[in-house]
Amino acid sequence: MDNPIRDYAWGSRTAIAELQGRPSPTARPEAELWIGAHPTAPSRLADGTDLLAAIKEDRAGLLGPGQDRLPFLLKVLAVAKPLSIQVHPDSDQAQRGFAREEALGIPLDSATRNYRDDWPKPELVYALTAFEALCGFRTPEIAARLLRALNGPRLRRLADIVEEVGPKAALGALNAWPAADRSNLVAEVRDAETIDPDPAHRAAAMIAADHPDDPGVVASLLFNLIALQPGQALYTAPRTIHAYLRGTAVEIMASSDNVLRGGLTGKHIDRAELAAVTDFTPTQPEVLQPSPLPTGEELYAAPVEQFQLTRLRPRPPIGIPLPGPSTILCTDGTLSVARGGTTELLTPGEALFVPYEGAGPLVIEGDGTGFRASVPKSDHP
Repeated sequence: MDNPIRDYAWGSRTAIAELQGRPSPTARPEAELWIGAHPTAPSRLADGTDLLAAIKEDRAGLLGPGQDRLPFLLKVLAVAKPLSIQVHPDSDQAQRGFAREEALGIPLDSATRNYRDDWPKPELVYALTAFEALCGFRTPEIAARLLRALNGPRLRRLADIVEEVGPKAALGALNAWPAADRSNLVAEVRDAETIDPDPAHRAAAMIAADHPDDPGVVASLLFNLIALQPGQALYTAPRTIHAYLRGTAVEIMASSDNVLRGGLTGKHIDRAELAAVTDFTPTQPEVLQPSPLPTGEELYAAPVEQFQLTRLRPRPPIGIPLPGPSTILCTDGTLSVARGGTTELLTPGEALFVPYEGAGPLVIEGDGTGFRASVPKSDHP
């Protein structure tokens, strides 16, 4: 397939190009490689047909029974600068929000639209390189300690709020911070000198370099900082506040474009709706390791209906009895993908679509590494 690249400002000018063997640095930042049938930017098949149009023509043959759309979207993320602080809705919130904005007549392509479809957006990210993310709220005690350690009067005031009232009140206070004083607030993070800085302080100072007047810099200290090593993964449930900070990764998500943003971006911000959607319960996200499947794949398990991500290291060869619908991405070396009498060779950055209907099982061989996005249990009789 020919897969579109999204050139958002936070992207890298080298990572995706080098993965695909193209010259770098590129003229513009390349942030995301999309592999799937999302209406915004569907992949194209070898005959030039976009995958979304092909599915509309033969839904049963490509997706199988019970599927009205390809439920997942696979991506490569190349994060050179921090993404926005954001939250995605759960299923009920997405349905209500989409219906509300439809009734208001807000165009789907409007910059102020929050809900572009009626689907939830759980997601899972797998680290190809060292990868840093913010995910979920710290306990009030830990957040307050991090704030006080920087020894700024504004930060001490915020520490009292988070400790006495909780993270929702602290985030609300940051969102309402007077515009004229925001640069002073951020400066208390950026310019602080501590004897033993926490990794969270270093991450916040890094964010401040790009967002010197954004209270989201301080908000980052309310969130868990997760450092993934290559081969590790992180699942982010709907309603969980998060932001990716740096690194290259494979990401899989439900095929939705519903994003509520709360800072660190020039895009539309709706802090009230973000607060309404967010779960403010403190959590400790789990760093995921793979588990073997009978097919020979390695599963990164997530409690979702829309997608399943498996790593492919076919030594020995991998055999998948019921492989479709799925997309396969190669990230290293070479993968040979055979079904019936057809064999495709994938090199880094290349991907293919496997339809539901086909001539028998899928056999994957080669010295490479790749990933398969599929519907959970679609490959088990």
